[in-house]
Amino acid sequence: MISGGGPKKRQRVGSNSRLSSTVGVIDSARPDGTLTEASNHHKPSGVRRTASHSVLPSGRFNDSATADVILRLYIDQPSSFELDEAESRSAFDSVDQSDVQIYLHSDVLQRSKYFAALLSDRWQRDSGDVDSESSRKIHRFNLGVAAANGSINNHLTVLQLLYTSDFSNAINSASKALSILPVALELLFEDCVRVCVRFLEAVPWSEEEEKRVLSLIPLLTEEESQELIARVSPAKNDSSEEMLHGLIFAAIHNHPNMAFAKAFVAKLLRDFSSRQSACRVLDRAFDTSLKIVKDSLEEYSSPDFRGDHNETEAIQRLNLHTAMTNGRHLLWLIERMIELRVADTAVKEWSDQISFTTNLQRAFRDDMWKNIVPGLPVVILRCTCKLANAVAAGIILADRQVRMKLVKDWLPVLIVCKDKPMLPSYKSLYPELEETFLRIISTLPLSDAQELLQQCLSFSTRNVDDCPHLVNAFNTWFRRATRSPQADNLC
Repeated sequence: MISGGGPKKRQRVGSNSRLSSTVGVIDSARPDGTLTEASNHHKPSGVRRTASHSVLPSGRFNDSATADVILRLYIDQPSSFELDEAESRSAFDSVDQSDVQIYLHSDVLQRSKYFAALLSDRWQRDSGDVDSESSRKIHRFNLGVAAANGSINNHLTVLQLLYTSDFSNAINSASKALSILPVALELLFEDCVRVCVRFLEAVPWSEEEEKRVLSLIPLLTEEESQELIARVSPAKNDSSEEMLHGLIFAAIHNHPNMAFAKAFVAKLLRDFSSRQSACRVLDRAFDTSLKIVKDSLEEYSSPDFRGDHNETEAIQRLNLHTAMTNGRHLLWLIERMIELRVADTAVKEWSDQISFTTNLQRAFRDDMWKNIVPGLPVVILRCTCKLANAVAAGIILADRQVRMKLVKDWLPVLIVCKDKPMLPSYKSLYPELEETFLRIISTLPLSDAQELLQQCLSFSTRNVDDCPHLVNAFNTWFRRATRSPQADNLC
């Protein structure tokens, strides 16, 4: 992970890996034309980073008539041990030219701290020769360039940019900036580095371009890389979980097209790389919505009548609407948790809500909710049904006490709701939840099942054939209860 507070960036001169490798192949030309490799003790070190020169060029790029520096660029091919023949040929053919001689001007090259160091007295001393026609002192250098796509061309582009202060034509895309920046860093061309970094800060990147940015960030100073790091690396107070939580909150509370937003966030949750993170985010959102629903029902069931009647009624309406709205959010969250198989904590919470279920029974015995939020019982029971189905199907492996309390606490709510009229489209919810409760009861010890089954008599109807789930549950219990202990031991 990249961090703006990491170790201090390495100096570009003396310790930079790109620069060090290049220095080793730069030769100074002696007056007799013999090329000798610059010795290590002549290498510049600790060059201070000061403002770049803003000298206007004294000649044109590659103008042999006025140049006092002759630079030979050549492809520095990897050894045969590093590349096979096909790869070597491919690397060689990937550039337009493999050996280029260009004519430059020393006063222009001063904009590059790299060339400024090479042209200094410390390095040059008597290394230059004199052109017989112009009586100019000519400096000759060889510069090896790594065999990479467009490598020679990128060096030529950067050398041309030494002759101008307008980089806009050359640096006009993220790809171009990424190709030029390594060369500008190698040659310590600060003006060009600054423009490339500034351009990359301001434009979008493809995924591949982002990888290249990440590889170049360690070569930049802390100040130069600050904006790039902020774009690709989270700060201490940023995290994927906070982003997900914010998206969930926006989808269920603030977005005008709530259905579309919820569908999109659901996809993000399904595709999220860490199930543990998604679980923590959903648990947090679940707790928030559940608390709002519980608090609203608590206030509705135990109102403060110190105000006048109209004010109390308005508050009661608000409490019911709040419970209804957040109940829908709760149902969506439960569906997401079950889909991702991270609903274990939610089931434990839902099974330990004796005060909440008591308030629901009290509220549903009242007739006020019918005209205000007629769908509230359905929403609450659907939440219960989703979780109970997941337990009965083994999607959630709940402990015995959790299974017991889930049925024990929510069975009375179902019984109260059955006595109230329901829209025809929701009538199938009751038998579905009844059957699910009976399936969970069948997983409990006989003594616990006996206690709960006696409360399930309300599932019966006039016609016994209409409640086969209840008949099957009692038959199962009696079959187990009449089995002899000896048979149990043999099993």
